[in-house]
Amino acid sequence: MYSREKRQKAVELYLTYGKSAVVIRELGYPDRKTLRMWCREHIGEQEAGVLHGNIRTPKFTEEQKQEAVRHYLENGLDYSKTSRAPGYPDRETFRQWCRKLAPEGCKKGKGRLHYTEERKREAVEALCAREGSAREVALVHGVSRPVLYQWKNELPGREVQAVMTETGDEAIGKTGEELLEEIKSLQKQIKKLKLERDVLRVTAEIIKKDPGVAPKNLANKEKTLPVDALRNDHPLKDLLHCVKMSRSSYFYQRARLLAEDNYREVRHRIKDLFNENGGRYGYRRIHAPLLREGGRISEKIVRRIMVECALVVFGRKKRKYSSYQGENAPAAGNPLERDFHAEAPNSKWLTDITEFQISAGKVYLSPMVDCFDGMLVSWAIGTSPDAELVNTMLDMAVATLKPGEKPIVHSDRGSHYRRPGWLKRMEDADPTRSMSKKACTADNAACEGFFGRLKNEMFYNRTWTGVSVEEFMEILNGYLYWYNEKRIKMSLGAMSPLEFRNSLNLAA
Repeated sequence: MYSREKRQKAVELYLTYGKSAVVIRELGYPDRKTLRMWCREHIGEQEAGVLHGNIRTPKFTEEQKQEAVRHYLENGLDYSKTSRAPGYPDRETFRQWCRKLAPEGCKKGKGRLHYTEERKREAVEALCAREGSAREVALVHGVSRPVLYQWKNELPGREVQAVMTETGDEAIGKTGEELLEEIKSLQKQIKKLKLERDVLRVTAEIIKKDPGVAPKNLANKEKTLPVDALRNDHPLKDLLHCVKMSRSSYFYQRARLLAEDNYREVRHRIKDLFNENGGRYGYRRIHAPLLREGGRISEKIVRRIMVECALVVFGRKKRKYSSYQGENAPAAGNPLERDFHAEAPNSKWLTDITEFQISAGKVYLSPMVDCFDGMLVSWAIGTSPDAELVNTMLDMAVATLKPGEKPIVHSDRGSHYRRPGWLKRMEDADPTRSMSKKACTADNAACEGFFGRLKNEMFYNRTWTGVSVEEFMEILNGYLYWYNEKRIKMSLGAMSPLEFRNSLNLAA
């Protein structure tokens, strides 16, 4: 589109004007991007010496470049030092010379020097054949002593492994420093293995863990114990590294353990007292001799220490009391099913036995409660919860029934309600039997509620000292009459059960 002359004119003006866009306004061509591309092509041709067929005279001759590269290779392979020599260019230009004239030499990448295999092998050979120290050899080759030994281990490869296993006369070729290095390495490995063995052994002894457990998997509190036990045999730093525990965590846990062991002497004395008496003393009898010896410690502390030390007095376990003596007759079903609401009197009855314990003896009450209004149909009071008590109560309740009335009589599964006398009376009166599930007081909740009200109002919060059994039975009997005739119930419209029935013309 544009001739070579126009392109050259535009590039010359662009360079003359300091690479300013004024060229485009003056010539009217081309755009900014095209002008920059022409400029790059023009500079490339100049470097190649082909612009107008003229050969551009370089700033540095080939001899100067080769001399600079040789100086770089012989003086530490350092771009910065070489580029600062008189007459040499900047680091980047000098790096390009090295890559062009010495591609097999030293290169730089990722922030560090990379040496050729040949240079490394020369350094390793000088290390093996040296007369002075390894540090002097490293300084001569411009590297550190660890790097020099690293090359020694890397370059020969399998040869180094063979040297490590050689014996007898083959090991004579090694220098004294190499043998010392190998001895130090083996000593470190032995020390590390001994440390790991001791940690495993002490962990199994102190914490009672499986010998195969890994110490690093223990809790910090558990790790502190073997570390404490081995501090005199191994450095603390190595121990903490072995169990994978930080120094701050170790000292924190150690301080807690020391604080918890304020009773160390007492702990030992408690163990001695327990063992001296054949493991027969509990915490109370351990506490007594401690007080006689002048100790000031509570029973709770003694009990806690004995629990921590697993000091347990073994004995026969007490049997829990149970009045259940087995099924003496088949149990009836539960047609009531916790429905304690009744539409009419003598349709649902509830019964049970409760106990009153006073200083003069025990008194038992067996009532029959009507679900219609809570009236006590009948009751029997005695000094023994036997069959005669419940049978008497049932006879009085059946006597109040009118012809055709057959209530549901609900009770628990006590033996009183399965004996022949009770069963015969139930069969003659022909009511429906109903029983709660075993050990389920909720199935007879209405009757249990009556017992609670009775004891709260008449029995609890009173002193029965000096009251005989006969006197108590009279007081209880009087309360039950009062309960039926005068005690008001808010659910009955603030009337007593008897008043409620009279209001409905249901009284007998």
